[in-house]
Amino acid sequence: MKTQTTSEYNQVIHLCKELFKKKTIDYGTAWRILRLPSITDQIFIKAQRIRSIQEKGNQKVNDPIADEFVGIINYCIIALIQIGLLKDDRMEFSYEELEPLYDHWVASTKGLLENKNHDYGEAWRDMRISSMTDIILMKLYRIKQIEDNQGKTLVSEGIEANYQDMINYAVFCLIKLGYHA
Repeated sequence: MKTQTTSEYNQVIHLCKELFKKKTIDYGTAWRILRLPSITDQIFIKAQRIRSIQEKGNQKVNDPIADEFVGIINYCIIALIQIGLLKDDRMEFSYEELEPLYDHWVASTKGLLENKNHDYGEAWRDMRISSMTDIILMKLYRIKQIEDNQGKTLVSEGIEANYQDMINYAVFCLIKLGYHA
């Protein structure tokens, strides 16, 4: 993977992780109450807002689109963490307990990115942000279908891979928006 992409990716994730840390300190882990489909719907709301603004060409709520992509990244990581904690009934976790889980999923997702970037030659750099938004929405519809099928698939990758792909597409969008700078 190009050094530029590695650096940009790391910068974006650093900013996302800092926000995750601050929100964990402020709110605790209230998200533990959410079932996986509810987390998926939270991500859907964010992606749908981005698409709506892209289609309309303006917005009435002054929250930047970049913040929605950050939310997509952090909610996807929360979903991945939540999957790993399904058998753990605790509602509250300290940030220190969550940080290694956050880092694990970032490392795993970045590894996926490196493999795909090798094969696809960083094609994402020539994609439109609107196209990547559509792909994120498509992945959400896939996840919803898998959830409706109680997690069973015949030939497709599972929920985790779709969350990871959404993380990477959201990172790409933030890089293209200059969020990492």
